[in-house]
Amino acid sequence: MTDVVLFGATGFVGKLTAAYLAAQGHHVGLAGRSKDKLEAVRRDLGPAAADWPLIVADSSDVASIKALAGSAKAVATTVGPYAKYGLPLLEACARAGTHYADLTGEVLFHREAIDRFHDVAVASGARVVPSCGFDSIPSDLAVLLLAEQVRADGEGELGETVLVASLKGGVSGGTVDSLRTQVDAVKADPSLAALIADTQSLSPGAPPEQPDGFSVSQHDGTWTGPFVMAPYNTRVVRRSNALAGWSSGLRYTERMAFGRGLPGRLLATAAAGSLRLSEPAMGFGPSRFVLDALLPKPGKGPGERVRANGWFRMEVDTLTSTGARYRAVVSAKGDPGYAATAVMLAESALCLAGDVLASGGGLLTPATAMGVALADRLRKAGFTLEVTRC
Repeated sequence: MTDVVLFGATGFVGKLTAAYLAAQGHHVGLAGRSKDKLEAVRRDLGPAAADWPLIVADSSDVASIKALAGSAKAVATTVGPYAKYGLPLLEACARAGTHYADLTGEVLFHREAIDRFHDVAVASGARVVPSCGFDSIPSDLAVLLLAEQVRADGEGELGETVLVASLKGGVSGGTVDSLRTQVDAVKADPSLAALIADTQSLSPGAPPEQPDGFSVSQHDGTWTGPFVMAPYNTRVVRRSNALAGWSSGLRYTERMAFGRGLPGRLLATAAAGSLRLSEPAMGFGPSRFVLDALLPKPGKGPGERVRANGWFRMEVDTLTSTGARYRAVVSAKGDPGYAATAVMLAESALCLAGDVLASGGGLLTPATAMGVALADRLRKAGFTLEVTRC
């Protein structure tokens, strides 16, 4: 049995993840639909991957997916949109006791996985961990580190907590395709719109009600507006809070930094308007046609120079129940949706497969499944993860 198998190894992010694992000297399996393409990927990786096992598997072939789930201690998958292709592998891992990591940013997929397979994974001991990339590791680990430091200092619990994101990077074709899939699902079943809009959709019933993050405001003199990933990331963090019990009074939101002065305010306002219109535009035939022509296709991504020049920085400020202020920073070099995400997915799979973790099985989050162990791995990989008292 192999420690880690990477499913979707012939795709854009899959190749980046495989290259990172090879460069770090790990021995992993490569899985995908085409043996020829898998052999080409392995060959391109060079001598370090010469003896990596190849596994032919297809999401539509239940037998091959079950065999894939039984071939490793942990499976990492880049095959999305996950609402279309992800549930068979997630189910197979949950039933087999195989740990699982993916890159989803899809509320509907994540909610269905929780409802159908959380108890199955608890029984088998499988740590099933969606969202192990830029969705949603930086957000989730930042709030975890804040909660642990506040508790260690005896400063009560987290209260109003705001993440402000700054980044440079390309748009993911996979993320765009996930949005298309979600829009199409709501058109087919309008009742799903309420689930997507629910700020506690991944942790129903968990108080208090949360801010939606669509407003334009200033934070430390910088104009901020909606962060495109906040509608998903915030729900993951709130699920972590519900599972781990960090704070009964956590109010968590995420914002995007747009700069100071009038230019920053104008950019933030424009972003707020654009984000509100994005899903209606994707659901309207003529505008959908134009967007499909302009936006990146699944499996495509930016070139090496763009990936290398990318970066992200998340600053998360909190006011505790005792009135103390803290800030967590999570940052890294490399395009967040590609280069940095490949590192996060790879280290998550390695952590699940090989580290001693306190968590049991279930549909977990990066913070509740791996926590500090994953933070330590990412620090060694060149990420910054730190907390300071303000």
